[in-house]
Amino acid sequence: MSETRADRIRQQVRDAYGEVAEASDAGGGCGEAASCCGVSDDARINAIVSERLGYSAADREAVPEGADLGLGCGNPRAIAGLKPGEVVLDLGAGGGFDAFLAAREVGEQGRVIGVDMTPAMLGKARANAERGCFTNVEFRLGEIEHLPVADASVDVIISNCVINLSPDKPQVFREAFRVLRPGGRLAISDVVASTELPDEVRDDPFLHSACVGGASTVDDLRAFLSDAGFTGIRIEPKDESREFIKDWAPGSGVEDYVLSATIEAVKPA
Repeated sequence: MSETRADRIRQQVRDAYGEVAEASDAGGGCGEAASCCGVSDDARINAIVSERLGYSAADREAVPEGADLGLGCGNPRAIAGLKPGEVVLDLGAGGGFDAFLAAREVGEQGRVIGVDMTPAMLGKARANAERGCFTNVEFRLGEIEHLPVADASVDVIISNCVINLSPDKPQVFREAFRVLRPGGRLAISDVVASTELPDEVRDDPFLHSACVGGASTVDDLRAFLSDAGFTGIRIEPKDESREFIKDWAPGSGVEDYVLSATIEAVKPA
């Protein structure tokens, strides 16, 4: 893929998710009651979406209002096995939903770094952190292909339906390998292609930003991870996810091409 095409895809994604961030309200300050609705403009809808993805009401109540934008295709924290004191990196942190939940698990001795390439989303996440008084979370502007994170400084990488958006997935996994400590692990929810995508799906800007057009096959993802140096690779597609994927582009039949999966791998010690 040419650099020009890759840049165009990144800008399409940046624009789309900037609109998502700007669609939600600012809310209140630290310790104050806040009012915010998600990308659907209806927080109740976002609650339903999150429940379908494996989050509980307690999860949603544990984060600042407005952190849950109803995005994602699973719950990476459910497979991460986070421990107190660990350093967690969230790729494509969005409004901070998964980062804040991870911060509660790693505790004050741990730390969570969220990276996002969309300035409006980054601003929203930082405002949410301040509003929720999260002192062990920070958000950094950057691309997941070029992480603003030091070598061998992270214990766990989580991500929720973001890597599919990248035009250079092998580079994403090389960067993930670089920043993980020996023995560090990936715990990712993402979409995978269940068949080769037709050109009209792969080249549609809307379907790319909707987490469909950029999906890779399981075999390709396994090769990307192995080439980057990862071992213990496990990719488990969730056939039942087609039920919510069909709502991403109603009437288009995208559920025939992609489904959600959990992706796990380890950097050898």
